[in-house]
Amino acid sequence: MSAPAAAPLLTTPLNALHIELGARMVPFAGYSMPVQYQGPGMGLMAEHLHTRQAAGLFDVSHMGQLRLVGPDAAAAFESLMPVDVIDLPVGKQRYGLLLNDAGGIIDDLMFFRVAQDEIFVIVNGACKVGDLAHIQARIGQRCQVIPMPDHALLALQGPQAATALARLAPGVEKLVFMTGGNFQIAGCECFVTRSGYTGEDGFEISVPAAQADTLARALLAQPEVKPIGLGARNSLRLEAGLCLYGNDIDTTTTPVEAALNWAMQKVRRTGGARAGGFPGADTVLAQLDNPASLTRKRVGLVALERVPVREHTELQTTEGQKIGEVTSGLLGPSFDKPIALAYVDPQHAAVGTRVHAIVRGKAVPMEVCATPFVPTRYYRG
Repeated sequence: MSAPAAAPLLTTPLNALHIELGARMVPFAGYSMPVQYQGPGMGLMAEHLHTRQAAGLFDVSHMGQLRLVGPDAAAAFESLMPVDVIDLPVGKQRYGLLLNDAGGIIDDLMFFRVAQDEIFVIVNGACKVGDLAHIQARIGQRCQVIPMPDHALLALQGPQAATALARLAPGVEKLVFMTGGNFQIAGCECFVTRSGYTGEDGFEISVPAAQADTLARALLAQPEVKPIGLGARNSLRLEAGLCLYGNDIDTTTTPVEAALNWAMQKVRRTGGARAGGFPGADTVLAQLDNPASLTRKRVGLVALERVPVREHTELQTTEGQKIGEVTSGLLGPSFDKPIALAYVDPQHAAVGTRVHAIVRGKAVPMEVCATPFVPTRYYRG
């Protein structure tokens, strides 16, 4: 019997524009997506540096968007995550983690309090079908779970993003990190948050799919803005020390192992007013309360030789004992050194610890370092 044919790749509403702009398209999360653009001044390194210096436009329409609506929506959503949803003020955004009953991470996501009775959620593209089913099954009887497949999502990132966007949407510059609102941009009805996945100041813009091409062209007409592919998106987020779902976090990792303790507010922890009550709470709270119980921990690494260290590379002590594995790694275009995220035994997780990455049989010395590798520049007012 021949193997079943792979499902045809989905496309985003900007597919024709990517091809017009000379994008090299690759499969990603079931979609045909631009990994980089061809032409003078383009390519992974140039796109990365342009985003750090000016403003880059990313198509992230493969991601899932949904609304949770009803008077019980916040409490219901909070029951799925070790995160404070109930106290999040209207107009504010927060990072969240959907957990399974073992405390493993089903997905990481962003959620925004649109109104007392409405939450807007953005989930990862590869996880969105499963996330939607999980959310519907767990809390669908407590609130409306409304998918938004008719919406596209664009990210405008970089130190000149606010200048470029404010030209088209006056007032958007008043937003600060993790806030948002509705704006008319080039005649398009947009919901804008000041956030993103690059470590830079920037915005994520939800727009009806039918208006996505108009919006993208209006943004690309601004002198600061160039189109940026998934290749640079990956190197930018890694320099910012941010996890990629499926690489650095997944259902086998808990938030504490992943060093995401900052994402779990005191009110949900042991002794807090609404402690526990989320899937995997016993495991996660035990790890928070007793860090010595961890068997591994996520760390940042910088190579001491100019040898890129890729995902799945084995890590050893300087004496040759296996202590972990790299989950993301590349030569940081802005940092100008090979960097990585990895899981190691906790006794080798302290900043300054020397380890060896085994690259094609050769030991490459690396050192545990604090993240982000490149300072973040979120706009906090």
